[in-house]
Amino acid sequence: MNMSINFPHLGIYLDHVGKSITVFGFEIAYYGIVIAFGMLLAVCLISAEAKRTGQDDDFYFTTIMISIAVGVVGARIYYVAFSWDYYSQNPAEIFHIRNGGLAIYGGIIFGVLTACICGKIKKVRLSTMLDTMCIGLPLGQLMGRWGNFFNREAFGDYTDGLFAMQLPVDAVRQNEITQKMWEHVQVIDGVEFIQVHPTFLYESLWNLALLLFLLWLIRHKKWEGQVFMAYLGGYGLGRVWIEGLRTDQLLLPGIGLPVSQVLSAALVIVCVLCNVYQYAKKK
Repeated sequence: MNMSINFPHLGIYLDHVGKSITVFGFEIAYYGIVIAFGMLLAVCLISAEAKRTGQDDDFYFTTIMISIAVGVVGARIYYVAFSWDYYSQNPAEIFHIRNGGLAIYGGIIFGVLTACICGKIKKVRLSTMLDTMCIGLPLGQLMGRWGNFFNREAFGDYTDGLFAMQLPVDAVRQNEITQKMWEHVQVIDGVEFIQVHPTFLYESLWNLALLLFLLWLIRHKKWEGQVFMAYLGGYGLGRVWIEGLRTDQLLLPGIGLPVSQVLSAALVIVCVLCNVYQYAKKK
């Protein structure tokens, strides 16, 4: 299998991008390493924010660890649920996540619910807790998306734009190659390449911008819960258009619409309505 990844219009040619490393005889996927590193950075940022605002950082550390564990399970459940046509025929693959298959929205939903339960038990104000914890989410996400890069997944349809990414045909899942990609296949040194939107990169950059905005907002917020609402709306806004580019969309049964795109649009609407309500309430 050819292991190269190219960005021809940027002049970037990576001859060998592996999917894993071997440590003491154990194979460890870069996908897992990148996600774990993103989680670690998110924990550090949230702990620092808790200390800055005089909150109990031990509570946040414990809550984050529990939420991450439940969130990973939730991310897999979400992905499997909306890919049931495949997994119902291949049940053994449900527990095989080394090649990807974690849906961010599933992780967010399960993780936030778990955090809310922990906060309720400890009698912590939920709006303040969610404001503090949500700043770590875009940091973890912008790092985690690079796991998709190593796995050659979560890309968009054919493009010849500035950030166009070339992937060997035999390195990606064949069901994610569209007719448009096949029509523009390029043969380089005898190897067939598809040229696609690097949607993992788009979302990573979007999350970086969102992170910087949230770090500013958390010091200038007008009401408790505003930062969390801004995260939901900001991430949803970016995901609406990025999801529309992808070829591996999870679809709503019977409707055929991308579930993440529908959910993202709903979050944007909820965020706008909450902000309108809060500002009207203050006036």
